[in-house]
Amino acid sequence: MNPLLASVVALSLGAASLLAADAPAKPKAKVETPKAPARFVNDGNPEHLKSPLAIKPDENISYGPHKMQVIYFWRAKSDKPTPLLFYIHGGGWANGDRSSVNGMLKEALAAGISVASIEYRTIKDSTADGVVPPVKGPMLDCARALQFCRSKAKEWNLDKTKVGAAGGSAGACTSLWLAFHDDLADPQSTDPIARESTRLTCAAVQVPQTSLDPKQMRDWTPNSGYGSHAFGIVGDTTKKQSSFDAFYEARDKIMPWIKEYSPYELVTRDDPPVGLYFGTVPNLGKVEKDATHTANFGVMLKEHCDEIKAPCELVYPGAPNVVHANPNDFIKATLRPELK
Repeated sequence: MNPLLASVVALSLGAASLLAADAPAKPKAKVETPKAPARFVNDGNPEHLKSPLAIKPDENISYGPHKMQVIYFWRAKSDKPTPLLFYIHGGGWANGDRSSVNGMLKEALAAGISVASIEYRTIKDSTADGVVPPVKGPMLDCARALQFCRSKAKEWNLDKTKVGAAGGSAGACTSLWLAFHDDLADPQSTDPIARESTRLTCAAVQVPQTSLDPKQMRDWTPNSGYGSHAFGIVGDTTKKQSSFDAFYEARDKIMPWIKEYSPYELVTRDDPPVGLYFGTVPNLGKVEKDATHTANFGVMLKEHCDEIKAPCELVYPGAPNVVHANPNDFIKATLRPELK
Protein backbone atom coordinates (compact mmCIF):
# COMPACT_ATOMS: atom_id res chain seq x y z
CA MET A 1 0.00 0.00 0.00
CA ASN A 2 1.17 3.50 -0.70
CA PRO A 3 2.83 4.83 2.52
CA LEU A 4 0.90 8.08 2.29
CA LEU A 5 -2.40 6.23 1.85
CA ALA A 6 -1.57 3.92 4.77
CA SER A 7 -0.98 6.92 7.02
CA VAL A 8 -4.34 8.43 6.04
CA VAL A 9 -6.18 5.16 6.76
CA ALA A 10 -4.49 4.80 10.15
CA LEU A 11 -5.38 8.36 11.10
CA SER A 12 -9.02 7.76 10.04
CA LEU A 13 -9.31 4.58 12.09
CA GLY A 14 -7.81 6.27 15.11
CA ALA A 15 -10.22 9.17 14.87
CA ALA A 16 -13.15 6.77 14.53
CA SER A 17 -12.02 4.93 17.66
CA LEU A 18 -11.78 8.17 19.62
CA LEU A 19 -15.22 9.24 18.45
CA ALA A 20 -16.65 5.85 19.42
CA ALA A 21 -15.06 6.11 22.86
CA ASP A 22 -16.50 9.59 23.39
CA ALA A 23 -20.02 8.68 22.18
CA PRO A 24 -22.35 8.17 25.11
CA ALA A 25 -23.59 4.61 25.51
CA LYS A 26 -27.28 4.09 24.81
CA PRO A 27 -29.19 3.67 28.06
CA LYS A 28 -30.57 0.20 28.59
CA ALA A 29 -34.33 -0.07 28.36
CA LYS A 30 -35.92 -0.24 31.82
CA VAL A 31 -37.70 -3.47 32.58
CA GLU A 32 -40.91 -2.61 34.41
CA THR A 33 -41.75 -5.03 37.19
CA PRO A 34 -45.50 -5.56 37.16
CA LYS A 35 -47.07 -4.26 40.33
CA ALA A 36 -49.56 -6.33 42.27
CA PRO A 37 -53.05 -4.86 42.10
CA ALA A 38 -53.83 -2.66 45.05
CA ARG A 39 -56.03 -4.28 47.67
CA PHE A 40 -59.58 -3.01 47.37
CA VAL A 41 -60.58 -0.82 50.29
CA ASN A 42 -64.14 0.19 50.97
CA ASP A 43 -63.96 3.99 50.88
CA GLY A 44 -67.54 4.61 51.95
CA ASN A 45 -68.86 5.01 48.42
CA PRO A 46 -71.15 2.12 47.44
CA GLU A 47 -70.66 2.94 43.76
CA HIS A 48 -66.96 2.00 43.89
CA LEU A 49 -66.55 -1.67 43.02
CA LYS A 50 -63.61 -4.05 43.15
CA SER A 51 -64.83 -5.72 39.95
CA PRO A 52 -67.44 -4.78 37.35
CA LEU A 53 -70.85 -6.40 37.73
CA ALA A 54 -71.45 -9.21 35.25
CA ILE A 55 -74.98 -7.94 34.58
CA LYS A 56 -76.43 -4.50 35.17
CA PRO A 57 -78.99 -4.58 38.00
CA ASP A 58 -82.64 -3.80 37.36
CA GLU A 59 -82.97 -1.85 40.59
CA ASN A 60 -80.63 0.27 42.69
CA ILE A 61 -82.59 1.35 45.72
CA SER A 62 -81.96 2.59 49.27
CA TYR A 63 -83.46 0.72 52.18
CA GLY A 64 -82.28 3.19 54.83
CA PRO A 65 -80.86 6.70 55.30
CA HIS A 66 -77.15 5.76 55.31
CA LYS A 67 -75.37 5.92 51.95
CA MET A 68 -74.25 2.28 52.36
CA GLN A 69 -77.80 0.99 52.89
CA VAL A 70 -78.46 0.09 49.27
CA ILE A 71 -79.98 -2.96 47.54
CA TYR A 72 -79.05 -3.99 43.99
CA PHE A 73 -81.71 -6.23 42.45
CA TRP A 74 -81.79 -8.46 39.36
CA ARG A 75 -85.18 -9.77 38.23
CA ALA A 76 -85.41 -13.33 36.88
CA LYS A 77 -87.64 -13.66 33.83
CA SER A 78 -90.80 -15.49 34.87
CA ASP A 79 -94.58 -15.25 34.61
CA LYS A 80 -94.82 -16.55 38.17
CA PRO A 81 -93.34 -15.10 41.38
CA THR A 82 -89.71 -16.15 41.68
CA PRO A 83 -87.58 -17.25 44.63
CA LEU A 84 -84.92 -14.81 45.81
CA LEU A 85 -81.19 -15.25 46.33
CA PHE A 86 -80.27 -12.76 49.06
CA TYR A 87 -76.53 -12.13 48.76
CA ILE A 88 -74.36 -10.55 51.48
CA HIS A 89 -70.76 -9.78 50.52
CA GLY A 90 -67.80 -10.45 52.78
CA GLY A 91 -64.85 -8.31 53.79
CA GLY A 92 -64.78 -8.49 57.58
CA TRP A 93 -67.69 -6.01 57.80
CA ALA A 94 -65.06 -3.48 56.70
CA ASN A 95 -64.31 -4.05 53.01
CA GLY A 96 -65.72 -5.86 50.01
CA ASP A 97 -68.69 -5.00 47.83
CA ARG A 98 -71.58 -6.50 45.88
CA SER A 99 -69.40 -7.46 42.87
CA SER A 100 -68.61 -10.80 44.57
CA VAL A 101 -72.20 -11.80 43.68
CA ASN A 102 -70.87 -12.39 40.13
CA GLY A 103 -69.99 -15.96 41.10
CA MET A 104 -73.65 -16.83 41.64
CA LEU A 105 -75.56 -14.23 39.64
CA LYS A 106 -75.86 -15.72 36.16
CA GLU A 107 -76.59 -19.24 37.35
CA ALA A 108 -79.30 -18.08 39.73
CA LEU A 109 -81.02 -15.96 37.10
CA ALA A 110 -80.82 -18.82 34.58
CA ALA A 111 -82.58 -21.02 37.14
CA GLY A 112 -85.41 -18.51 37.51
CA ILE A 113 -84.17 -17.16 40.84
CA SER A 114 -84.08 -13.38 41.28
CA VAL A 115 -81.08 -11.89 43.05
CA ALA A 116 -80.57 -9.09 45.57
CA SER A 117 -77.04 -8.06 46.60
CA ILE A 118 -76.81 -5.98 49.75
CA GLU A 119 -74.56 -3.12 50.76
CA TYR A 120 -74.53 -2.27 54.46
CA ARG A 121 -72.81 -0.15 57.07
CA THR A 122 -69.31 -1.27 57.98
CA ILE A 123 -68.00 -1.65 61.52
CA LYS A 124 -66.47 1.82 61.11
CA ASP A 125 -69.80 3.27 59.98
CA SER A 126 -71.65 1.60 62.83
CA THR A 127 -69.14 2.84 65.38
CA ALA A 128 -69.54 6.37 64.03
CA ASP A 129 -73.32 5.96 64.37
CA GLY A 130 -72.92 4.92 68.02
CA VAL A 131 -74.10 1.33 67.43
CA VAL A 132 -73.11 -1.02 70.28
CA PRO A 133 -71.69 -3.53 69.66
CA PRO A 134 -70.54 -2.44 66.20
CA VAL A 135 -71.43 -5.76 64.53
CA LYS A 136 -75.07 -5.02 65.31
CA GLY A 137 -74.98 -2.42 62.52
CA PRO A 138 -74.22 -4.64 59.51
CA MET A 139 -76.31 -7.52 60.85
CA LEU A 140 -79.43 -5.46 61.48
CA ASP A 141 -78.89 -3.64 58.19
CA CYS A 142 -79.04 -6.97 56.36
CA ALA A 143 -82.14 -7.99 58.31
CA ARG A 144 -83.81 -4.72 57.34
CA ALA A 145 -82.75 -5.19 53.70
CA LEU A 146 -84.35 -8.65 53.73
CA GLN A 147 -87.59 -7.18 55.07
CA PHE A 148 -87.42 -4.47 52.42
CA CYS A 149 -87.09 -7.07 49.65
CA ARG A 150 -90.12 -8.93 50.99
CA SER A 151 -92.07 -5.67 51.06
CA LYS A 152 -91.34 -5.38 47.32
CA ALA A 153 -92.61 -8.89 46.54
CA LYS A 154 -95.50 -7.80 44.33
CA GLU A 155 -93.53 -5.10 42.49
CA TRP A 156 -90.48 -7.33 41.98
CA ASN A 157 -92.45 -10.52 41.24
CA LEU A 158 -91.04 -12.41 44.23
CA ASP A 159 -92.25 -15.43 46.14
CA LYS A 160 -91.32 -14.19 49.58
CA THR A 161 -91.76 -17.67 51.10
CA LYS A 162 -88.64 -18.79 49.19
CA VAL A 163 -85.56 -16.78 50.14
CA GLY A 164 -82.06 -18.24 50.35
CA ALA A 165 -79.06 -16.32 51.70
CA ALA A 166 -75.49 -16.62 50.48
CA GLY A 167 -72.17 -14.86 50.90
CA GLY A 168 -68.57 -15.34 51.92
CA SER A 169 -66.62 -14.83 55.16
CA ALA A 170 -68.30 -12.05 57.18
CA GLY A 171 -71.19 -12.09 54.70
CA ALA A 172 -71.47 -15.81 55.36
CA CYS A 173 -71.45 -15.21 59.12
CA THR A 174 -74.27 -12.67 58.72
CA SER A 175 -76.20 -15.10 56.49
CA LEU A 176 -75.98 -17.79 59.18
CA TRP A 177 -77.00 -15.26 61.82
CA LEU A 178 -80.15 -14.55 59.83
CA ALA A 179 -80.77 -18.25 59.24
CA PHE A 180 -80.55 -19.11 62.93
CA HIS A 181 -81.99 -15.98 64.55
CA ASP A 182 -85.62 -15.82 65.70
CA ASP A 183 -87.83 -13.79 63.40
CA LEU A 184 -87.18 -10.06 63.84
CA ALA A 185 -90.56 -9.07 62.38
CA ASP A 186 -92.66 -6.76 64.53
CA PRO A 187 -96.31 -7.50 63.65
CA GLN A 188 -97.50 -4.49 65.67
CA SER A 189 -95.21 -1.96 63.98
CA THR A 190 -96.68 1.03 62.17
CA ASP A 191 -93.87 0.54 59.63
CA PRO A 192 -95.03 -2.03 57.04
CA ILE A 193 -91.45 -3.03 56.25
CA ALA A 194 -90.76 -3.87 59.91
CA ARG A 195 -93.75 -6.22 59.84
CA GLU A 196 -92.06 -8.42 57.22
CA SER A 197 -90.30 -11.64 58.24
CA THR A 198 -86.52 -12.10 58.45
CA ARG A 199 -86.67 -15.89 58.31
CA LEU A 200 -84.90 -17.73 55.49
CA THR A 201 -85.67 -20.84 53.48
CA CYS A 202 -81.98 -21.82 53.43
CA ALA A 203 -78.42 -20.48 53.43
CA ALA A 204 -75.44 -21.64 51.37
CA VAL A 205 -72.26 -19.91 52.50
CA GLN A 206 -68.54 -19.92 51.79
CA VAL A 207 -65.80 -19.90 54.46
CA PRO A 208 -68.10 -18.65 57.23
CA GLN A 209 -67.02 -17.72 60.73
CA THR A 210 -69.57 -19.93 62.49
CA SER A 211 -68.61 -18.61 65.92
CA LEU A 212 -67.74 -15.22 67.36
CA ASP A 213 -66.70 -16.72 70.69
CA PRO A 214 -62.93 -16.23 71.21
CA LYS A 215 -62.64 -19.32 73.42
CA GLN A 216 -64.28 -21.56 70.84
CA MET A 217 -62.14 -20.08 68.09
CA ARG A 218 -58.90 -20.58 70.02
CA ASP A 219 -59.89 -24.11 71.07
CA TRP A 220 -60.67 -25.03 67.47
CA THR A 221 -57.73 -23.17 65.89
CA PRO A 222 -54.95 -22.02 68.27
CA ASN A 223 -53.73 -19.13 66.12
CA SER A 224 -57.17 -17.55 65.73
CA GLY A 225 -57.00 -13.77 65.59
CA TYR A 226 -60.36 -12.62 64.22
CA GLY A 227 -63.47 -11.09 65.70
CA SER A 228 -62.47 -8.46 68.25
CA HIS A 229 -63.54 -5.63 65.92
CA ALA A 230 -67.09 -6.98 65.85
CA PHE A 231 -67.42 -5.97 69.49
CA GLY A 232 -65.29 -2.82 69.39
CA ILE A 233 -62.39 -4.37 71.31
CA VAL A 234 -58.78 -3.29 70.68
CA GLY A 235 -55.49 -4.42 72.16
CA ASP A 236 -53.02 -2.50 74.28
CA THR A 237 -49.67 -1.88 72.58
CA THR A 238 -48.08 -0.65 75.81
CA LYS A 239 -48.77 -4.05 77.36
CA LYS A 240 -48.01 -5.86 74.09
CA GLN A 241 -51.54 -7.21 74.19
CA SER A 242 -53.10 -8.15 70.84
CA SER A 243 -56.69 -7.29 70.03
CA PHE A 244 -57.59 -11.00 70.10
CA ASP A 245 -56.03 -11.43 73.55
CA ALA A 246 -58.07 -8.45 74.75
CA PHE A 247 -61.13 -10.06 73.13
CA TYR A 248 -60.43 -13.33 74.93
CA GLU A 249 -59.91 -11.52 78.23
CA ALA A 250 -63.24 -9.68 77.83
CA ARG A 251 -65.18 -12.86 76.97
CA ASP A 252 -67.13 -13.22 80.20
CA LYS A 253 -68.10 -9.56 80.18
CA ILE A 254 -69.39 -9.62 76.60
CA MET A 255 -70.99 -13.06 76.71
CA PRO A 256 -74.50 -11.58 76.20
CA TRP A 257 -73.27 -10.09 72.92
CA ILE A 258 -71.66 -13.37 71.88
CA LYS A 259 -74.92 -15.21 72.55
CA GLU A 260 -76.79 -12.65 70.42
CA TYR A 261 -74.44 -12.44 67.42
CA SER A 262 -72.53 -15.74 67.22
CA PRO A 263 -74.31 -18.14 64.83
CA TYR A 264 -73.20 -21.18 66.84
CA GLU A 265 -75.13 -19.89 69.86
CA LEU A 266 -78.38 -19.36 67.94
CA VAL A 267 -78.95 -22.53 65.91
CA THR A 268 -81.94 -24.73 66.83
CA ARG A 269 -83.42 -27.80 65.19
CA ASP A 270 -86.28 -25.85 63.58
CA ASP A 271 -83.92 -23.60 61.61
CA PRO A 272 -83.65 -23.78 57.80
CA PRO A 273 -81.05 -26.04 56.13
CA VAL A 274 -77.58 -24.57 55.66
CA GLY A 275 -74.67 -25.52 53.44
CA LEU A 276 -71.13 -24.71 54.58
CA TYR A 277 -68.43 -24.58 51.89
CA PHE A 278 -64.66 -24.49 52.44
CA GLY A 279 -61.68 -24.77 50.09
CA THR A 280 -59.36 -26.48 52.58
CA VAL A 281 -59.59 -29.59 54.74
CA PRO A 282 -60.17 -29.32 58.51
CA ASN A 283 -57.21 -29.32 60.88
CA LEU A 284 -58.78 -29.18 64.32
CA GLY A 285 -56.60 -28.05 67.20
CA LYS A 286 -53.71 -27.17 64.89
CA VAL A 287 -52.28 -23.90 63.62
CA GLU A 288 -53.86 -22.94 60.31
CA LYS A 289 -52.42 -20.86 57.47
CA ASP A 290 -55.71 -18.94 57.23
CA ALA A 291 -57.28 -19.24 60.66
CA THR A 292 -60.03 -16.76 59.74
CA HIS A 293 -61.44 -19.05 57.03
CA THR A 294 -60.51 -22.50 58.29
CA ALA A 295 -62.82 -25.47 57.72
CA ASN A 296 -62.57 -26.05 61.48
CA PHE A 297 -65.43 -23.54 61.74
CA GLY A 298 -67.51 -25.83 59.56
CA VAL A 299 -66.65 -29.05 61.35
CA MET A 300 -67.66 -27.71 64.74
CA LEU A 301 -70.94 -26.16 63.58
CA LYS A 302 -71.79 -29.35 61.68
CA GLU A 303 -71.13 -31.42 64.81
CA HIS A 304 -73.34 -29.09 66.85
CA CYS A 305 -76.12 -29.19 64.25
CA ASP A 306 -76.01 -32.98 64.09
CA GLU A 307 -76.31 -33.17 67.88
CA ILE A 308 -79.51 -31.10 67.89
CA LYS A 309 -80.74 -32.52 64.57
CA ALA A 310 -80.55 -29.21 62.70
CA PRO A 311 -80.10 -29.65 58.91
CA CYS A 312 -76.53 -28.86 57.87
CA GLU A 313 -74.30 -29.96 54.99
CA LEU A 314 -70.53 -29.52 55.19
CA VAL A 315 -68.41 -29.48 52.02
CA TYR A 316 -64.60 -29.34 51.74
CA PRO A 317 -62.07 -31.24 49.59
CA GLY A 318 -62.62 -34.94 50.29
CA ALA A 319 -65.62 -34.40 52.60
CA PRO A 320 -67.95 -37.37 53.03
CA ASN A 321 -71.64 -37.43 52.13
CA VAL A 322 -71.55 -34.43 49.80
CA VAL A 323 -74.95 -33.91 48.17
CA HIS A 324 -74.55 -30.40 46.75
CA ALA A 325 -71.06 -29.70 45.43
CA ASN A 326 -71.29 -25.90 45.57
CA PRO A 327 -73.51 -23.08 46.88
CA ASN A 328 -75.27 -22.69 43.52
CA ASP A 329 -76.38 -26.33 43.60
CA PHE A 330 -77.57 -25.99 47.19
CA ILE A 331 -79.59 -22.85 46.48
CA LYS A 332 -81.20 -24.27 43.33
CA ALA A 333 -82.06 -27.59 44.97
CA THR A 334 -83.74 -25.82 47.89
CA LEU A 335 -85.46 -22.92 46.15
CA ARG A 336 -86.23 -24.68 42.84
CA PRO A 337 -86.51 -28.42 43.67
CA GLU A 338 -88.79 -28.91 40.66
CA LEU A 339 -85.79 -28.37 38.35
CA LYS A 340 -84.32 -31.81 39.16
